[in-house]
Amino acid sequence: MKPNIKKELPRIVVIGGGTGLSVMLRGLKEKPLDITAIVTVADDGGSSGILRSELQMPPPGDIRNVLNALADAEPMMSKMLEYRFTAGNGLAGHSLGNLILAAMNDITGDFVSGIRELSRVLAVRGQVLPTANQAIVLKAEMTDGTVVEGESKIPKAGGRIKRVFLEPPDVDPLPEALEAIRETDAILIGPGSLYTSILPNLLVPGVSQALVESDAVKIFICNVMTQPGETDDYSVSDHLKAIHDHVGHHLFDYVIVNNGEIPPQVESKYAEQGSKAVHLDLEEVKRRGYQVIADRLVLFRTFLRHDAERLSHHIYQLVEGWMSKKR
Repeated sequence: MKPNIKKELPRIVVIGGGTGLSVMLRGLKEKPLDITAIVTVADDGGSSGILRSELQMPPPGDIRNVLNALADAEPMMSKMLEYRFTAGNGLAGHSLGNLILAAMNDITGDFVSGIRELSRVLAVRGQVLPTANQAIVLKAEMTDGTVVEGESKIPKAGGRIKRVFLEPPDVDPLPEALEAIRETDAILIGPGSLYTSILPNLLVPGVSQALVESDAVKIFICNVMTQPGETDDYSVSDHLKAIHDHVGHHLFDYVIVNNGEIPPQVESKYAEQGSKAVHLDLEEVKRRGYQVIADRLVLFRTFLRHDAERLSHHIYQLVEGWMSKKR
């Protein structure tokens, strides 16, 4: 009788924040993968900003979204986490999930422990970690020399971003996050707001160095649309250049991009907000040494989103291929 040897799942680290990351994770959790999500703690707007300021805790909003995306919970539980109060003195604007995370932070005495305990309650498929166990302040230097402070204020500044940086610059990275990066088989960065969701993670001391030193396959998921006030008129290579300029290294082996057409009426809707499809300058991206996976990766309901199922298929194929080469 042969021994029952359990096959180890490929380990994958996903880094970012915002809605795009959560959409992708809903697809990835259906694959046989051991997922760790490393999430930004730079948010300072809305409910997260209020809790961050009043309770001196890391902002919970992006963490809440990721927990919800990876949870194996009843649909009503998911709705409950996302429920946002519309009335009530002090309650209006807060999401219930943010308040629960604030409570768990108090109960356990530590934000990371609170996330871990809530993950158990929600039967989260994977591990969710903040990049640091403290809130960080994001600042942007614009091309005209002005400095804008605060993640929520940067896209509204009306200028072009030259660089972003952290305050304090010597924030301690979460040791568990660095360990996950060192031990993983694949690293995914994006999709999400380039300057306010992705780069704040990479600027935490030690994170980019751990990424550079890792022998995991490294994949960048490019946004479908430009973001007003952040990536106006950016092409795919512009996104990659911004990351290279901040990190100082060529990070990625593969870039996954959308090449599907966006219906004219949808383009018009986004154009009204100052947003347009990210241009795929394929030859320039290849010239810079990246391998490109291009496919029709968008769905449109109320908003344009990545097709989570199709995107996760490409990611899984890349990870499996990379693992086969290493065996």
